[in-house]
Amino acid sequence: MTATRDLASARPDTPDLDPAVFRSVFRRHAAGVAVVTAQGDHGPVGFTATSLTSVAAEPPLLSFGISVGSSCWPTVSTAEHVGVHILGDHQQELAAVFAKSGADRFGPPTSWSLGPHGVPLLGGVQAWLVGRVAGMVTAGDHRIVVAQAVAGDPDGPGGPLVHHRGGFHRLPG
Repeated sequence: MTATRDLASARPDTPDLDPAVFRSVFRRHAAGVAVVTAQGDHGPVGFTATSLTSVAAEPPLLSFGISVGSSCWPTVSTAEHVGVHILGDHQQELAAVFAKSGADRFGPPTSWSLGPHGVPLLGGVQAWLVGRVAGMVTAGDHRIVVAQAVAGDPDGPGGPLVHHRGGFHRLPG
């Protein structure tokens, strides 16, 4: 894994925008919904992410952000591999479970199994990738994780699930 880099101190002379305004602006940005998973010493962890990005096709790189205050952070921070699941429009409840702090994310009715490299894979998702963690970048109270895809399946059911204005939505079809 490469060294982390602190982006928060890039321009210390720039005044901060009110965090409430910042969050309000990004609530208007529609984003696809993914769940990121990893296997830890105490079992699987996972969280809902709307910050998933395709970084490069060659090699196949992706990135996502995670708060260092997340209950998943200790596991993700040391994981060699992560699972990235693109949720379908039929999985609003699953997205909400993985977004809720303190929820039993892998208990019933969540369907999952261990996949390549021991990564927890969720059932019924629109698509999934397993990535080898290649590096992390410090960005304020988050880390941007970059992973190289090593396995995947694009052929799951459903249309896209999006997050907009604080909720999960289906696109009209």
